[in-house]
Amino acid sequence: MLTIRSATSEDAYRVTQIYVDSWNDGFGDLMPTAVLDDARVGRWASELAEPRWWLAEVDGVIAGFTGIGPSRDPIDPDLGELDTIAVDPTYWRRGVGTALMHKALEELAAAYAEAILWTLANYPQGQRFYENTGWTLTDITRANATQVAYRRHFGDERVVLG
Repeated sequence: MLTIRSATSEDAYRVTQIYVDSWNDGFGDLMPTAVLDDARVGRWASELAEPRWWLAEVDGVIAGFTGIGPSRDPIDPDLGELDTIAVDPTYWRRGVGTALMHKALEELAAAYAEAILWTLANYPQGQRFYENTGWTLTDITRANATQVAYRRHFGDERVVLG
Protein backbone atom coordinates (compact mmCIF):
# COMPACT_ATOMS: atom_id res chain seq x y z
CA MET A 1 0.00 0.00 0.00
CA LEU A 2 1.37 3.41 -1.04
CA THR A 3 0.60 6.46 1.10
CA ILE A 4 1.77 10.07 1.04
CA ARG A 5 2.43 11.98 4.25
CA SER A 6 4.15 15.17 5.35
CA ALA A 7 7.85 14.86 6.09
CA THR A 8 9.48 15.89 9.37
CA SER A 9 13.06 16.46 10.39
CA GLU A 10 12.98 13.02 12.06
CA ASP A 11 12.86 11.55 8.53
CA ALA A 12 16.19 13.13 7.59
CA TYR A 13 18.39 10.03 7.68
CA ARG A 14 16.12 7.96 5.40
CA VAL A 15 15.52 10.93 3.09
CA THR A 16 19.28 11.44 2.82
CA GLN A 17 19.76 7.75 2.00
CA ILE A 18 17.18 8.00 -0.78
CA TYR A 19 18.65 11.25 -2.09
CA VAL A 20 22.18 9.80 -2.25
CA ASP A 21 21.14 6.45 -3.72
CA SER A 22 18.81 7.94 -6.34
CA TRP A 23 21.40 10.60 -7.24
CA ASN A 24 24.19 8.07 -7.70
CA ASP A 25 22.11 5.42 -9.49
CA GLY A 26 20.13 7.90 -11.60
CA PHE A 27 22.80 10.32 -12.69
CA GLY A 28 25.66 7.81 -12.92
CA ASP A 29 28.64 9.47 -14.58
CA LEU A 30 26.69 12.67 -15.34
CA MET A 31 27.32 14.09 -11.85
CA PRO A 32 29.87 13.63 -9.06
CA THR A 33 29.07 10.87 -6.60
CA ALA A 34 26.99 12.00 -3.61
CA VAL A 35 28.03 10.80 -0.15
CA LEU A 36 25.88 10.02 2.88
CA ASP A 37 27.43 11.88 5.79
CA ASP A 38 26.38 13.72 8.95
CA ALA A 39 26.56 17.14 7.28
CA ARG A 40 24.19 16.10 4.51
CA VAL A 41 21.79 14.50 7.01
CA GLY A 42 21.86 17.74 9.02
CA ARG A 43 21.03 19.82 5.94
CA TRP A 44 18.09 17.55 5.16
CA ALA A 45 16.87 17.73 8.77
CA SER A 46 16.76 21.53 8.44
CA GLU A 47 15.00 21.36 5.06
CA LEU A 48 12.41 18.85 6.25
CA ALA A 49 11.45 21.11 9.16
CA GLU A 50 9.73 23.30 6.54
CA PRO A 51 6.14 22.28 5.71
CA ARG A 52 6.84 21.85 1.99
CA TRP A 53 8.09 18.27 1.90
CA TRP A 54 6.16 15.00 1.50
CA LEU A 55 7.11 11.33 1.67
CA ALA A 56 5.81 8.29 -0.13
CA GLU A 57 5.62 5.18 2.02
CA VAL A 58 5.14 1.68 0.67
CA ASP A 59 3.91 -0.68 3.37
CA GLY A 60 5.28 1.71 6.01
CA VAL A 61 8.73 2.10 4.42
CA ILE A 62 9.78 5.51 3.13
CA ALA A 63 10.29 4.95 -0.61
CA GLY A 64 10.66 8.51 -1.91
CA PHE A 65 10.12 12.18 -1.25
CA THR A 66 9.33 15.47 -2.93
CA GLY A 67 9.42 19.14 -2.06
CA ILE A 68 8.28 22.42 -3.55
CA GLY A 69 8.73 26.11 -2.87
CA PRO A 70 9.11 29.47 -4.53
CA SER A 71 11.48 29.53 -7.49
CA ARG A 72 15.14 29.95 -6.59
CA ASP A 73 16.31 30.45 -10.19
CA PRO A 74 14.98 32.80 -11.29
CA ILE A 75 14.29 34.23 -7.86
CA ASP A 76 10.57 34.84 -8.12
CA PRO A 77 8.14 34.41 -5.21
CA ASP A 78 5.22 34.18 -7.68
CA LEU A 79 6.76 31.23 -9.57
CA GLY A 80 6.70 27.82 -7.92
CA GLU A 81 9.51 25.31 -8.16
CA LEU A 82 9.62 21.55 -7.95
CA ASP A 83 12.62 21.53 -5.65
CA THR A 84 13.33 17.81 -5.50
CA ILE A 85 11.70 14.51 -6.30
CA ALA A 86 13.65 11.37 -5.46
CA VAL A 87 12.74 7.70 -5.20
CA ASP A 88 14.74 4.87 -3.69
CA PRO A 89 16.00 2.87 -6.72
CA THR A 90 14.41 -0.26 -5.21
CA TYR A 91 11.02 1.38 -5.86
CA TRP A 92 11.66 2.77 -9.35
CA ARG A 93 8.90 2.11 -11.89
CA ARG A 94 6.41 1.10 -9.21
CA GLY A 95 4.28 4.26 -9.19
CA VAL A 96 6.07 6.00 -6.32
CA GLY A 97 7.47 8.83 -8.45
CA THR A 98 4.12 9.40 -10.13
CA ALA A 99 2.33 9.55 -6.77
CA LEU A 100 4.91 12.02 -5.47
CA MET A 101 4.61 14.12 -8.63
CA HIS A 102 0.84 14.19 -8.24
CA LYS A 103 1.24 15.51 -4.68
CA ALA A 104 3.82 18.10 -5.76
CA LEU A 105 1.61 19.29 -8.62
CA GLU A 106 -1.41 19.50 -6.34
CA GLU A 107 0.53 21.66 -3.86
CA LEU A 108 2.11 23.81 -6.59
CA ALA A 109 -1.26 24.40 -8.27
CA ALA A 110 -2.75 25.49 -4.94
CA ALA A 111 -0.09 28.15 -4.47
CA TYR A 112 1.16 29.21 -7.92
CA ALA A 113 -0.11 29.80 -11.46
CA GLU A 114 3.13 28.43 -12.90
CA ALA A 115 6.11 26.35 -11.78
CA ILE A 116 9.62 25.53 -12.94
CA LEU A 117 11.99 22.64 -12.43
CA TRP A 118 15.61 22.13 -13.41
CA THR A 119 17.21 18.89 -14.57
CA LEU A 120 20.29 17.75 -16.42
CA ALA A 121 20.30 18.30 -20.17
CA ASN A 122 21.58 14.77 -20.87
CA TYR A 123 19.17 12.93 -18.58
CA PRO A 124 16.52 11.35 -20.84
CA GLN A 125 14.95 9.19 -18.09
CA GLY A 126 14.14 12.24 -15.99
CA GLN A 127 13.07 14.30 -18.97
CA ARG A 128 10.61 11.59 -20.12
CA PHE A 129 9.15 11.44 -16.61
CA TYR A 130 8.67 15.22 -16.47
CA GLU A 131 7.11 15.35 -19.94
CA ASN A 132 4.81 12.41 -19.11
CA THR A 133 3.58 14.29 -16.03
CA GLY A 134 2.70 17.48 -17.91
CA TRP A 135 5.88 19.56 -17.80
CA THR A 136 7.09 21.35 -20.95
CA LEU A 137 10.75 21.71 -21.87
CA THR A 138 11.76 25.37 -22.35
CA ASP A 139 14.73 26.89 -24.12
CA ILE A 140 16.13 28.16 -20.80
CA THR A 141 19.44 26.66 -19.67
CA ARG A 142 22.03 27.28 -16.98
CA ALA A 143 25.45 25.98 -15.91
CA ASN A 144 26.86 26.21 -19.46
CA ALA A 145 23.75 24.51 -20.87
CA THR A 146 24.25 21.38 -18.75
CA GLN A 147 20.88 22.01 -17.06
CA VAL A 148 17.53 22.67 -18.72
CA ALA A 149 14.31 24.13 -17.37
CA TYR A 150 10.81 22.72 -17.61
CA ARG A 151 7.65 24.75 -16.93
CA ARG A 152 4.16 23.81 -15.88
CA HIS A 153 1.19 26.21 -16.10
CA PHE A 154 -1.73 25.70 -13.76
CA GLY A 155 -4.20 28.56 -14.09
CA ASP A 156 -7.71 27.26 -13.56
CA GLU A 157 -6.97 23.78 -14.86
CA ARG A 158 -7.19 20.67 -12.73
CA VAL A 159 -3.92 18.89 -12.16
CA VAL A 160 -4.02 15.84 -14.41
CA LEU A 161 -1.06 13.56 -14.96
CA GLY A 162 -0.37 12.75 -18.62
